[in-house]
Amino acid sequence: MKKFSFHPCGNYHENYSQELNIFETDFGRVCLILFLAVLFLVAPFVLSPYMLYILNMIGISAIAAIGLNILIGFTGQISLGHGAFFGVGAYAAAILATRLGLPFYLSIPSAGIITALVGMIFGAPSGRLKGLYLTIATLAGQFIIEYVLIHWDSMTKGTMGITLPTTTIFSWEVTGDRAFFFLIFISLVLTTWFAVNIMRSKYGRAFIAIRDNDRAAEGMGIPIFKYKLLSFGISSFYAGFAGAIWAYYMVSITSEPFNLGLSVEYIAMVIIGGMGNIPGAIFGATFITLLNELLRYLTGVLMNVGFVTSTGLNMAPLREFVFGLAIVLFILLEPKGLAELWRIVRSSFRLWPFSY
Repeated sequence: MKKFSFHPCGNYHENYSQELNIFETDFGRVCLILFLAVLFLVAPFVLSPYMLYILNMIGISAIAAIGLNILIGFTGQISLGHGAFFGVGAYAAAILATRLGLPFYLSIPSAGIITALVGMIFGAPSGRLKGLYLTIATLAGQFIIEYVLIHWDSMTKGTMGITLPTTTIFSWEVTGDRAFFFLIFISLVLTTWFAVNIMRSKYGRAFIAIRDNDRAAEGMGIPIFKYKLLSFGISSFYAGFAGAIWAYYMVSITSEPFNLGLSVEYIAMVIIGGMGNIPGAIFGATFITLLNELLRYLTGVLMNVGFVTSTGLNMAPLREFVFGLAIVLFILLEPKGLAELWRIVRSSFRLWPFSY
């Protein structure tokens, strides 16, 4: 009797542990290892200081964007105060380093914890508010934190700002773009790994259930207020952690960057990268950071054009216009963001040379 052999035509899960795997195949693991090897062993020694600066800003923004994606993309809670929480982390690290003399490796996580507590305070209204009302509540938090950072002179030194000491980890002195590159991207890898594992746990499933239907989640026995507050805490911790690293990287900080515009930038990163997708936050941070640099360059070029100078056109609103246009175009053309485009590209290579 003739025997037939069957070959699987896809990835099929036979148990729950397989479903929880981050990578379905060894090919994905190998690609990630190769990418990280090139990133850490080649990029810092080949790229110019300016390119390293851009990569460092992408890494810091990605950490903060991952936190906001946990709140908006996975839990469905809108926040317009993420830029202010970023500032809380920056000032917390600066105060802990200058007033209490805490070393770098203690002030960074401590600043994240302080920011998480502040974020949970302003996230408390999420127990009774949602949608537009919660958005207005977080917007109020943005303005309150901005006011405190500017006017609490005895602690934040107001408009004078704070200068941080030299960053040292044990005997290693972290100075320059290259040294901070390793620090920032090691932190990004660890925080990404932590976020991915949160989403695979019962907490991540509870966040997604609340996002999809909070009443149904409450009916299933999920304490929605507890998990909403936890989501605000995790999101704010990421923002504070990123803000603390940024403060050490910038050496001197003032309250000017932590305005509503920065919060809108982080929301743009989440929307353009892909809501409810951890790699999407990194894609969005990369896109927005590069867009900022491009607009800064174009604004400088256009200001020297004879037509612009003769007509007196104001190029300052160009950045806001392009930001708004990018968000609208992504919502209309690809609501799932750059992460969905990346999935389509990967699927195309996986199926090549076949068209189905």
